Amino acid sequence: MQFDKIFFVLLVVCSTVNMVQAQQEKKAAEVCYNPNAIGDTSKRSIKSAAVGKIGQANITINYHSPGVRGRTIWGGLVPYDEVWVTGAHYATKLEIDKDFTLAGKAIPKGKYALFTIPGKNEWTIIINKNWDQHLTDDYLEKEDVVRIKVKPIRLLKKVERLQYFIEDNKGNLGVVSMAWEKVKIKFDIMIKP
Repeated sequence: MQFDKIFFVLLVVCSTVNMVQAQQEKKAAEVCYNPNAIGDTSKRSIKSAAVGKIGQANITINYHSPGVRGRTIWGGLVPYDEVWVTGAHYATKLEIDKDFTLAGKAIPKGKYALFTIPGKNEWTIIINKNWDQHLTDDYLEKEDVVRIKVKPIRLLKKVERLQYFIEDNKGNLGVVSMAWEKVKIKFDIMIKP
């Protein structure tokens, strides 16, 4: 009789441990879609998008997301003081379906390329008319719509893959940001009412 009770208790404990382990594995599998949540070993620059709203405007940023993979990014893979596609392969495409304002400059709704010029202490964010180009092969400064100077933010935790974010601050004001390795940059967008 004593043996039956011990066997039953062991059976319940083993079943509970197996259920907990299965739930933990399921949770781990759910976060695996985010390459920044696990060790990402892909050598490809993954086609990615950030989609969001600021006010009544729909905003989409299409880009290719490179990984750090142990490389020196700033001043290495991405040189300082040179125009950069701020992603990989094709120009990062910013699409907004409402007129908007950046740094006091009124810009009509549409598709634009988003470039940057990374610097050690200051970055230049560039919105360019030619959104359909490979890297910076066809980049022309005369097609810039606006340039904005921003200070890079140093991150404590490494972001393995380049990511864009769209944040609605309510009303018609929001923020677009990019984070990669241990650097984040951001800029404000105001949507015209």
